[in-house]
Amino acid sequence: MKIPGLDVEFAALSAPVPIWHARVTAPHWMAAAGLVRERGGRLLALWAGSSVAADAIESVASSSIATRASAVFVSYVLLEGVFWLALPLDAADGPPQYPDLSVVFPAAARMQRAAADLSGIHAEGSQDPRPWLNHGAWGIDHHPLLQDPQAVAQPAPGALVDYPFVRVEGDGVHEIAVGPVHAGIIEPGHFRFSVVGEKILRLEQRLGYTHKGIEQRMAQMAPLDAHRLAARVSGDTTVGYAWAYCMALESATQTTIPPRAAWLRALLLERERVANHLGDLGALGNDAAFALALAQFSRLREDWLRNAKAAFGHRLMMDCITPGGVDVDLEPAQIAPMLRLCDTVEAEVRRLADIFEDHAGLQDRFLTTGRVTPALAAQLGLTGLAGRASSQAWDLRCDHPFVPYTDLRVAMAVQKNGDVAARVAVRFEEVFESLRMIRHMVTHLPVGPLRCDVVLGDQAALGAGWVEGWRGELFVALELSGADQGHRILRCHLHDPSWQNWPVLEHAVMGNIVADFPLINKSFNLSYSGQDL
Repeated sequence: MKIPGLDVEFAALSAPVPIWHARVTAPHWMAAAGLVRERGGRLLALWAGSSVAADAIESVASSSIATRASAVFVSYVLLEGVFWLALPLDAADGPPQYPDLSVVFPAAARMQRAAADLSGIHAEGSQDPRPWLNHGAWGIDHHPLLQDPQAVAQPAPGALVDYPFVRVEGDGVHEIAVGPVHAGIIEPGHFRFSVVGEKILRLEQRLGYTHKGIEQRMAQMAPLDAHRLAARVSGDTTVGYAWAYCMALESATQTTIPPRAAWLRALLLERERVANHLGDLGALGNDAAFALALAQFSRLREDWLRNAKAAFGHRLMMDCITPGGVDVDLEPAQIAPMLRLCDTVEAEVRRLADIFEDHAGLQDRFLTTGRVTPALAAQLGLTGLAGRASSQAWDLRCDHPFVPYTDLRVAMAVQKNGDVAARVAVRFEEVFESLRMIRHMVTHLPVGPLRCDVVLGDQAALGAGWVEGWRGELFVALELSGADQGHRILRCHLHDPSWQNWPVLEHAVMGNIVADFPLINKSFNLSYSGQDL
C-alpha cells in the first residue's frame, strides 16, 4: 500500500482496521504531510522518543531487536485507513530535530511541544517552543522518555517559570484568568481570556496539569497487564482505551479474538457512549439555566450505570476488556432488564429532545453559540462528535467497520451548523443509534468463547489499535521487544481526540460572551487527563 504520490511502500499491520507502517526520510516526511492534506486526509497523532531501530516490522523476519534510537512518529488518516510513519533521527550533530508539521496541520503544534518536553526532540523552525507538559515537575533538560523506564529514581524538580501567555493589547482590553483550580468538581486547566467588556477576543489554554507519566509507566508494565493502565487514561473512556490498547497488542501478536468477544466489546463501547451523552445533555441544559434537564438526564444516567453494574460488575465497565477478548459475559437473566431499560431511556430521551427543541430559552442560548464553520473545522482538524457537528463526516464505525459493526450498519450523525445546538443534536442522534445497536447486539450475540490466548512472539513487533470512542478516535501505537529482552513494552503511545479539539475550542469562543464559555466548553467536553497523559 502507498500514499498516492509518495514513493514509499507501507507494510500492513495485522489489525481489524486498515493500518500500514513505514520508515521514511525527512523529505518523504514533509511530502507525505502535503499529500495527505491535498487528499482531504487528517493528522491522527504525532509522538516522539526511542524506537525499535529495525528495518522491518513483525511481518518480516528479524532475528533480534536492534539498538534503539531517537525517532519521531506520525499517523495520518485517509480514506484507505491509517498510515503510520516513523522518521529515524540522527543526533550526531546535536539534539535531534525533524521538520515542523504544524505548517501543514495546525493540530500538530501542541503534540510537537509535548514531544519536546518528554523526549527532547524538537520540530525545526517551530514558531512555538514553549513547554507544554512540563510545569516545573522536572528540569528543563530532563526528558522522561529518554530515561531508563526500569529506573525508580525520581527526577529533580525544575524551576517554575512564568508561562509567556500571548497578550492582546488595545483600548478596553483586559484579561480574565480562570483556573487551573475550578469551582466545580472537574479536572484542572487554565484559561486566559482577553476580553473587551463581555466579548471574548482571544482565549489561550494552559493544560498539562494532570500529566502523570503514563507513557513511561507503560514501559514498566508487562504487555499482558498494561490494558489496566490504558483503561485509566481517561475515566470517561475506560472501555474505549482498553479496547484500543488490546487491539494494538493483538495486532502485534497477530491474534484474532473470538466473535462473541468482539460483539461484547462493542456492546460495552456503545453503553459507554450512551452514558457520556446522557451526562453531557443534562449538563448542557443546566449550563443554559434549564435545571430540569440536569435532573432528568442525571436520573437516566444513574439508572444506566446501575444496569452496567448489575450486568458487568462495574458501573464504568472498567477492566471488562482484556487481551484476547473480555472478562465478562452477558448472562441470560440480564437481557430482559437491559432491553427494558433501553426502551425506557429512548422514550424519555425522545421526550426531552422535543422539550429541548421547543424551549425558546434553550434554543436562544444554543443556536449560533460557539460556532465552528465546516471550513475552519477541516483546517484545524476537528474530529469526533464535535467534528461531525461541523460537517466532518468521519466515524470509524462507518468508514472502516469491523466485527460487529459490519453487521450493525451504523448511521452516522452529522450536522453542519457547528454550534452548540449542532453538538447537542449529534449527541441526541448518537444516543438513539447506540440504543438501536445495543438492542441488536443483546439479542444477536454469537455463541462461543469469551477469550483466546495472546502469545507474545519471539521477535520485536509493532501493533496499533484504532477505535471510535464516544468523544472521537482513539489511537494506540505499541512497540514490543522480543523474547531476548523479556517481552517488554518499549513504547506505547495513547492518543486522545482532545489533542485535536482543544485548540479548536479557542476559536469557537471568539466573539462570544464570557458567560457562554461554560456552555461552549461543555458542548465539546474534552478530556484533560486523556491529553495530559
